[in-house]
Amino acid sequence: MTMAEARQPIAPGEPAPDFTLPAVDRNEDVSLADYRGRSPVFLALLVGLWCPFCRRQIAQLGTIESKLKALGVESLAVVATAPENARLYFKFRPTRVRLASDPELFTHRAYGIPRPAVNSEFMEALASTKINPDGVLSEPLPIVDAATAVGRLDGYAETKADQADMERQWPQLKGQFLIDRDGIVRWANIECAKEGIGGVGKLPPEESILGAARALSSR
Repeated sequence: MTMAEARQPIAPGEPAPDFTLPAVDRNEDVSLADYRGRSPVFLALLVGLWCPFCRRQIAQLGTIESKLKALGVESLAVVATAPENARLYFKFRPTRVRLASDPELFTHRAYGIPRPAVNSEFMEALASTKINPDGVLSEPLPIVDAATAVGRLDGYAETKADQADMERQWPQLKGQFLIDRDGIVRWANIECAKEGIGGVGKLPPEESILGAARALSSR
């Protein structure tokens, strides 16, 4: 899978790039520096709400949030849509995870998360690779069909804002990072890094995330 951007993702042992973004749950900013010296943070970088797999990952992260907090780790998810669009969505689908808004994907670029080059090889893989990221489908489907099926199952109606976000962002990948209280990345997961395009939509298993948090708390 050829990548349009060559910068390598931030890896364990490297400083986590700081950022300041609008918060979704209140009219203020949220910064990575808010956690510095106070607590580790589990950071999830997602794309816009047009992505059904991101919407489901936020729901999954909501169930993990309290378990991470019990280990002394805060959670923060960056969703790539305007604050007002995110606020409308989460008004009806609240989550325990603190959310920040970054529709222009500044954080994705800062953390070096790849964006595949859209070429014939990529499009062929998109059509031929079957996925079922969280097991909600009765069987794996080609990626585009899987996304459509998940959206239908969720009863999600795409908005004009979603369409604009998708046109700007697709096919940006996603990533998760565990950052210690000193601002150093201690664990990282980049979508598709291990499985190629077959990894689209997959969040690491809960135990992998919690295991990394336990290892961090024992340092």
